[in-house]
Order: sequence, then C-alpha cells, then structure tokens
Amino acid sequence: MAATPEDRATAEYVAQKFREAGLETKIVEYKVWLAGRPDEVMLEIVHPKIARQPFQLRERVDGDKYQDDPRIVQGFNASSPSGDVEGDLVYANYGRPEDFRKLQDMKIDVRGKIVITRYGNNYRGVKVHVAEQHGAAGVIIYSDPSDDGYVKGDVYPKGPWRPESGIQRGSVKYTFRYPGDPTTPGIAATPDLPDAKRIPPEKADDMPTIPAMPLSYGDAKMIMQELGGPESPREWQGGLPFTYHVGPGAVRVHMRLKMNYAYHTIWDVIGTIPGKDFPDELVIGGNHRDAWVYGTVDPSSGTAAMLETVHGLGELLKTGWRPRRTIIFGSWDAEEQGLIGSTEWVEDEEKRLGTAAVYFNMDTAVSGPTFAASAVPSLKQFLRDATKVVPSPSGGSVYDAWQKSTQSAAATEGAQRRQPNVASPDLPVGELGSGSDFTPFLQHVGVPATDITSNGPYGVYHSAFDDLQWFKKFADPNFVYEQQMARVFGIELLRMADADVLPHDYETYGKEITAYLEALQRRCNSVFGKQSPDFGASLDAAHRLMNAGEAALTLQNSPPASAERRSKLNRALIGAERELLFADGLPKRPWFRHSIYAPGEFTGYSAVVVPSVTEAVDNGDPKAAQEQLNALAAAIARTAEVLEKSQKGD
Repeated sequence: MAATPEDRATAEYVAQKFREAGLETKIVEYKVWLAGRPDEVMLEIVHPKIARQPFQLRERVDGDKYQDDPRIVQGFNASSPSGDVEGDLVYANYGRPEDFRKLQDMKIDVRGKIVITRYGNNYRGVKVHVAEQHGAAGVIIYSDPSDDGYVKGDVYPKGPWRPESGIQRGSVKYTFRYPGDPTTPGIAATPDLPDAKRIPPEKADDMPTIPAMPLSYGDAKMIMQELGGPESPREWQGGLPFTYHVGPGAVRVHMRLKMNYAYHTIWDVIGTIPGKDFPDELVIGGNHRDAWVYGTVDPSSGTAAMLETVHGLGELLKTGWRPRRTIIFGSWDAEEQGLIGSTEWVEDEEKRLGTAAVYFNMDTAVSGPTFAASAVPSLKQFLRDATKVVPSPSGGSVYDAWQKSTQSAAATEGAQRRQPNVASPDLPVGELGSGSDFTPFLQHVGVPATDITSNGPYGVYHSAFDDLQWFKKFADPNFVYEQQMARVFGIELLRMADADVLPHDYETYGKEITAYLEALQRRCNSVFGKQSPDFGASLDAAHRLMNAGEAALTLQNSPPASAERRSKLNRALIGAERELLFADGLPKRPWFRHSIYAPGEFTGYSAVVVPSVTEAVDNGDPKAAQEQLNALAAAIARTAEVLEKSQKGD
C-alpha cells in the first residue's frame, strides 16, 4: 500500500532492476495527503435487536495460504472522512443519478439515511458523490454476487469469482474533479513546497464530506434480508437469495470510521534511456506500483511485464543500440489513492512534457487471456499493428486472438469499462476515460496515450485474494500472457522511439470527432428543438482536421527526403494533441483541459466525449452548449492548422 515500508522496498527493487538494465534511474519523492491504515472501521445493526452473528469485515476462505498475514489492511475506502453516523438504511441499486431519481419517484427520501449501493456500473466515488448530493449521512458499498460473485460462476478458491467474504477496497476520491494530491491541484506536491501554496485538506473539494465504507456480500446479506419498505424495482434485484426492498424501515445501522490521514512521502521510480537523435522527444511508458493488499493482478502483473520490457531493452543496450528518441519508464506510486504519483510527476514535469510523443500505460496487465486496448484515435491503428507482430499463447498473433475474442461475451465483459464510442471496420479500440495513470498525461497536458490489458474473470479485484495463489490458478498459470504483454508494450515503445516519422493518424482523429459531433447534434435537435445550437463551425473544423490528417498521412507514408522537413512534420505531430486543450480547462473542472475526452462527473471511469458540450446539454443549457461548441471549434481548427503548416515547404 502507498507510503508503507513495503512500498518503499518495492521502489528500491524496481530502481535496482532499472539500473541493472542500464537505465539512468532516480527515485522521485512527493509529499501528499492520504489515508494510511484506518484506526477503526465498524458497522453494527442497532435495530432490530435480534440474535445474529457479528459482521466479519474481514476476508477468509478455506485454503488460501496468504490470507493470514497480519499486514493485511482491513477493507476501507480511501478519501472517506472519519465519521460516526447512525440511520435508517436505504438501498439505492448502483448509486447512479437515475437510481436516486427512481427513489424520488417512489417517494423515498434519503436525507439523513445511510445508503447502501452495490459496486458496478460507475466509479465508487460517483456513488458517494450522488448520495452526498441527495443528503445521505453515509454510504455502504457492497459487492453483489450477481456482479462478480457466485452468479457469475464458482467462487474462490474453487473458481475465480468473489467469495462471500471478499471486500473491494478502493478510493472514493472525486477524481472527476481532479486527481492527484488533494492539497495541490495543478502544482507538484514536492517535499519543499511551502504550506502556503497548499489547500488545507478540509477545503479540498475532491474529497467526500460523508463517510463511506466497503462491505462483502456475506455481511451485506445480514442487512439486506431485514430491509423493509417497498420491493425494489425488478431490475435492481441482485443475486442474494431473497427479494430486495429499498427501505427505509426495519433496519437501522451504525457506522463508525476513524481514518488516519496525514502527509506522507510517496516514491515514483523514473528510468531513462537518452535518445541519440532526438533527445528532447520523449516516449514514456508506465505502470503503477502500489496495491491495496498483495495486488498480484492490480498492479503487479503490469509491473512484472514492464520490468521484463526493461530487461529486453537492457539486452539491446548491451549490443550498442540506442533509441532515436528518449525512452522514459515510470513506476508510479499512490495510484490507488487517486492517481497521485503520476499526476504529481506530470505536474512537476509539465514544461518538459511539451515534447512528449506518447504515453503508453499498462495497469492490470493480466487477469486472463483476452486482450483489450484503449487509445486516442491517432494511435488506434498503431496499436493494432503492434499486436500483429507479437505471438499469442493461443496461436497466431495477438491481433488474431484479439479478433477471435471480440465475438465472445467474455470480450464484451472484459472491455466494459472502455467501450469504443465510434464503430470501426477494424478491431474495437476503446476511448480513454479515467481510472489509471494515462489521465494526467492525456487530459491535463495533452500527451497522446494508449492503455493495454489482458482480461479474464477477475472476481478478486481490490481484495486480499488478489494474490499469487489466485493468479497462478486462474489468470496465467505459466506466465505466458505476462510475456505477451511485455512484448506488446516493448514493441509499442521501440516502434515509437525509432520511427523516422511518427505514426500518429489525425485523419482518423478527425473522423471520430466528426462522429461524436454528429451524434451530439442529433441529441441536441431532440432535446432543444429550434433552440438547438449551431454545429456548423465545429463540424467544419473537424472536416478540416480530417483533411489535414489525410495529407499528413501521405507525407508520413512517403517521408520527405530532407531531415529538416521530417523534423518539422514530427514536431507538428507531437504538438497537435496539445492544441485540443482548453487553456482554462473544462467549466467547473479546470484541471481537466482536454476538449475531446474527460471522465464524466457521473461515470468516473468511462469517457465522456466532447465533455464541455455534452455536460451543457445534460444541464439543459443551449446557450452554454453554443459557447462550448465555439471554443471546441477553435481548438480543433488550431490542431488542423498545426498539421497544415507542417506540410508547407520551407
């Protein structure tokens, strides 16, 4: 877990591996506000007073050899405040805005109540945010067996799904407002930063004001089966063996949390291979290192794969090879607490990142055999091409296996967090929302990004059972998919670092933006009618970008003979994504600057495309939608202009 002695030890281990491979290596420290091991997480039923076994609030199954380690931290939600609250219980399904609207339609008032929601369908911080908006006193988030437990299949240790004692830990930080250290939005939380430049933690608006805690379905069953009030809507029925009711009534609970917040030191490990031709052009790859307990899948499968990539590049370095561009590896800390380590480094290095060509992310590299990926549109084909040269353990290439898996239900389930928004004639590559370390690179400073994974039935996410025993039994017994992911990651880095002309495809980017705008225009016509804003300028700019991207691709496929002309084109391809940033950020969310992609306030992980316009439409404000369309048109036009200028002769 972040900021623990074990976290420091893994930082030293990763740094050692970087140095052994020949990388210039340093450990970068930041001083950040976060929760350590909680002093108390307590839940009790105060009514009805009937004999029952006590809540376990601990994880245990028969036969797991790692579960008794005393260092295992009790399940808790980071960024929750301390609190001591008692109240009637109300069940709110997944805790989405539409779920709370349904409760209102049913005349169920959640003010002063403790809300219980199930995990899934959005980020856990969104559940707390919406409950807070509706006046709830506290939130319990439990894992329903219909979402990742016995309804899906056999539970651990017999199968891969969540057992009844399994608890999903996780942050409830409002990362849709800003990620990173709560006290330093937009600036790096360096150890020497004066306190006067920090926001007092109690005034940071990226943290909830009501307490929240996670619960297993074994413990949730004792509450839910006693809950009265109306029957829940049938689509709210989960997998526990009784009819769900919404409350309030029959059940009153008491929750007490004593959180342990302080300023802690965290450690990013940065390894660098200087480029021999274009040292200022950066190709960055990263994975976070901190976990909730063992974190064998999340994130250690990614760390292991990244270290294998580093080892491979180290072997190349021994032959005298040097990359044309500088390659940087980042082992990020405190990702689980709110993308903190990567965000602080990006804020620290923002000026230098102006010449970064790409950021490649790999978080939970392997939880099973099904490859999936997300990327900005300009890198989708590049990513597909990289998978065509890497062998798959199932036969053929990774691309071949990926193609087969897209037809299966498992592929759909595995990629559900980041489904593509635009239909593609090729394999689907999803959009980048949030939930991992690509966020600050893309959405704060405009570095194009990709994210890769290999999915499976991962029922032990953020639990004590995400350990080596589960991994070797269900995820990757022979570590062959670990090797696959190291190779795909390495091919991405090598091809980008040594490309004569960068492979960014802005024709596809223009096409996808056009599709986003056309879909949004249809929605506006339906919602606003004659008051619908004018999409003309933004669509014209998107078409201009598409044309400029097509012309750039012609040059990329037949590079100019002149090294100076190639350099000019590369500088434009590096700079194009940054022109899509809004200087003042999104309305009410200035940390997020990207005009095309952002996490949604009520989705969390999933991408909201053209977010400033979409949110104006969500708010029923055609005037604000028009203002944001005008700003969007200007940003797209700037991007097109950068590419157009690069195509002109000297």
